[in-house]
Amino acid sequence: MPDPAFEDFSVGDVIVGEPLTVTRDAIVSYAKHFDFQPFHLDEAAAEGTFAGRLIGSGWHTAALGMRLLQRGPFRGGSSLGAPGIDELRWLGPVLPDDTLTLTFRVLGIRDSASKPGLGFVTAEVALGNQRGETVLTQRFTVMLARRGTDPLPPRPVAIGEPGPVTEPEDAEILPFLREAEIGSTRDLGPYPFSAEAIIAFARAYDPQAFHIDPEAAKRSHFGGLCASGWHTAAAYMNRLLTTRARDAAYTAARGPVPEAGPSPGFKNLRWLKPVYAGDTIRFSAKLTDKRASASRPGWGLAFARNTGVNQRGEPVFAFDSAVFHRWEP
Repeated sequence: MPDPAFEDFSVGDVIVGEPLTVTRDAIVSYAKHFDFQPFHLDEAAAEGTFAGRLIGSGWHTAALGMRLLQRGPFRGGSSLGAPGIDELRWLGPVLPDDTLTLTFRVLGIRDSASKPGLGFVTAEVALGNQRGETVLTQRFTVMLARRGTDPLPPRPVAIGEPGPVTEPEDAEILPFLREAEIGSTRDLGPYPFSAEAIIAFARAYDPQAFHIDPEAAKRSHFGGLCASGWHTAAAYMNRLLTTRARDAAYTAARGPVPEAGPSPGFKNLRWLKPVYAGDTIRFSAKLTDKRASASRPGWGLAFARNTGVNQRGEPVFAFDSAVFHRWEP
């Protein structure tokens, strides 16, 4: 498939993709690997949670949006990557057997000031279901080459297999949000990225050449096989929940464990550097603000700055989150 070019898009363009049905098995499979909260795993367990029923992970929905973007507006080809997501909102749940359709709207286009022959397309994506409900919106910018220009040269990178990682044994008390200390930072531990895992995730959600084909990736400006940005985000969620489970067990031996709920969305997500096969990313989360919910008594919103750093100490990932948490017992 030919890759999308900068000239393929104009301000005001609207592209509607083909629909995709999300099965229960797909929802649960993603959740088992990356977002293993009870309301994503099992109907009975979900009944007693904030969500009240089995729903898809928001990160799963975002990854499916990437799959539909690549199939539709990108016509099965590859972009030159995206620096990040300005804002993403999860507006409604994705239920088993929902059918999602992507609408891609071009908001702006501009030439690159530093790289002649390249340009940036800013777009808004919406995912809607068969009931006419919008379940996700996001605004982002993607980098594309002008047609006929020479490709960017590959950057020198080291590709390999990640070294062994050890699961941390530390544990902390999980406070109710009212008592949580703004500025507190929780180390979430390491996540290794193997070539096999990178390719498997990309085949399912982001089949651009530099994520699924090691030889094509070598020839690209990335210089080697690198993970989908949504794979990096999924790894963050895995580490957050793995650490929380350890903290919850420690807290349960001493008192009540505050429940966490879903997220309405996030802002300022940045993929700062590629995550390559062989990298190990260490994630952390810093509480930046909190407030009690006016609409859900006993609940509040926790705001955090979340980051990921590779084994060389280089920041590769960051975003600002908002998540529902129990405010008090």
